[in-house]
Amino acid sequence: MDLDFKCSDLEAWNEALSSYESRIESLNKPDLVSLDQFYRVKLPSLLHDRDPNPYLTTSELSQLMKWKLSRGKWRPRLLDFVSSLEDSVVKSASEKAFKSLPDISKAVKELTVLKGVGPATASAVLAAYAPDIAPFMSDEAMEVALGNSMDYSLKQYLLFVSKLQEKSKELKLKGEWDGPSDIERALWSCTVRSTKSQPEKSSSGKKRKR
Repeated sequence: MDLDFKCSDLEAWNEALSSYESRIESLNKPDLVSLDQFYRVKLPSLLHDRDPNPYLTTSELSQLMKWKLSRGKWRPRLLDFVSSLEDSVVKSASEKAFKSLPDISKAVKELTVLKGVGPATASAVLAAYAPDIAPFMSDEAMEVALGNSMDYSLKQYLLFVSKLQEKSKELKLKGEWDGPSDIERALWSCTVRSTKSQPEKSSSGKKRKR
C-alpha cells in the first residue's frame, strides 16, 4: 500500500504502521530484527532509567548506528567513527542534548559535535528518548514527506520534524495516535515494501556524516 503524506485516513496510517515489524523481517538483513528491538524497546528503557540525567554510552551509540545503517544504507565508516569515541565524550554530549529538549535544534547541535554523527544520526538518538518530539530522519520518510531525501542538514530536519508533528496532531484529532515517530515508521513501511527488491546502490565516495 502506497501512502500519500496528505492522506488523512487514520485507518490507512494505522495499517501502514502495523506492517512495520513484518517489513523489518522482510529485508532479511543480519541482526536487523534484534537491532530494531534494541532501538525501539531496550534503548528507550535504558535512557529513561537514567532520568533525570539520561545519557548514551559509546556501546549504545554503536548499536544505534548499526540499527540505522542496517535499516537504511550501509556506511561502515560511520560505525567506525562512533565506535572509536570515548565513553565520557559520548555521555557528555548526549546528556546535554537530552537536557536541551524540547529545543530540537539545540539538541541536534549538541550531538553533532561527535565524529560521525550528523543530523540524521542525532535524530535517531533523540527519537529513542523522545519519540513524541523528535522523529528519526530516515531517507524513506523524508522522500515522502518532503520530496527530498538527500539533504541531511539541520534546517531540513527541522522542516521534517514540523511536518511530522503536524501530521501527528491531525491524526490524534481523529483517534488514537502516539506521535511523529510513528508517522516516520508508517512512511518507512510503505516505502520499503516497494523498494526492497531493488539492489542496494553503493554509497558515493563523498564522506558526509549523517
